[in-house]
Amino acid sequence: MAGKDRNKGRQRGRGGAEAVVGQVDGGLAELEPDRERPGAWTLLIDGAPQSHVDLGDPAYLDFAYQRRIGHLIDLAAPARRPLNVVHLGGGAFTLARYTAASRPRSAQQVVEIDAALVAFVREHLPLDPQARVRVRAVDARAGLAKVPDGWADLVIADVFSGARTPAHLTSTEFLDDVRRALAPTGWYVANLADGPPLTHLRGQIATAASRFTELALAADPVVWRGKRFGNAVLVAADHELPVAEFTRRVASDPHPGRVEHGRALADFAGGATPVADASAVASPQPPPSVFR
Repeated sequence: MAGKDRNKGRQRGRGGAEAVVGQVDGGLAELEPDRERPGAWTLLIDGAPQSHVDLGDPAYLDFAYQRRIGHLIDLAAPARRPLNVVHLGGGAFTLARYTAASRPRSAQQVVEIDAALVAFVREHLPLDPQARVRVRAVDARAGLAKVPDGWADLVIADVFSGARTPAHLTSTEFLDDVRRALAPTGWYVANLADGPPLTHLRGQIATAASRFTELALAADPVVWRGKRFGNAVLVAADHELPVAEFTRRVASDPHPGRVEHGRALADFAGGATPVADASAVASPQPPPSVFR
C-alpha cells in the first residue's frame, strides 16, 4: 500500500491479526503483530523497528539492546525497590512498562517529542492505568530540563529521529544536564548505534568519560570488531558499577554480547575527544541492510 492510503488505517498482518498503520510526526508508524506471541507488537517508523511490546507480559523484552537495558534496570537497586526513572525517547514505552512491572510504585517520566506517536501508542497499546508513568510530548533536552535536581535514579536515553540520534543529545552539555537530574547514586544509560569505523561510538565513550568516573559498554562481538552496524548500551555513573553481574547477564543472553569497562574501554575509545554542542552531529544513518 502506498501514498495517502497508508496515512491511517489497518491492514492484514501475519497470522491473521491486523496491523495498525498511522501517520505520526516522525513518519509512517506501523504496529505489526508478533506471530509467535499473541498480544505482542512491533512498532516501526518508516520501516525501522523502534520497539516491541508484549501487553500480556511487559517484563518480556524482545530486542537485545532492550534486554541489556533491562539488566541495568534490574541491577540499579535491590529487586522490587521502586526507582525514579527518566526515559528520553518513548517509542512504545517498552522500558517504562518493564520498569513498572518489575519495580511497582516506581515514578517514571517519559519524554517523547512526537505527540502524534504518543497518541497512537496510547490508543493501540495502552499503558497500565496503575503505572505511575507521566509522558511529556516535548524535545528530550527540554523535558530533561524540567526534571528536578537529583531526582532520577536512572536517566535512560533511547532517542532516535528516524534511525539516528539527534546531535544535541550527544554532547557534554547534554550530559551536564543528565548529571544535574541524577541522584548521587544514579546511573546514565544510553542506547547508541554505530557501524564501521565506530567513530560515533568512540566519541560517545569519550564524552561520557569526561563527565562520569565509571563506564561500561555492552555490544555484540561483531559490533565491537567493527564488522557491522548495531546497538551498544552504555552505562555511566560516579560510583562503582556491578560490572561482573552485568557481564554475566549479557554473556548469557539469547544473543550473547560482550561488556568492556575500565582500561579496555578507554583503549577502545583510543584518541577520541569529547563532543560539544558546537561540534555535535547526529549518529550515522544505518545501511538499508540493517532492517532487512
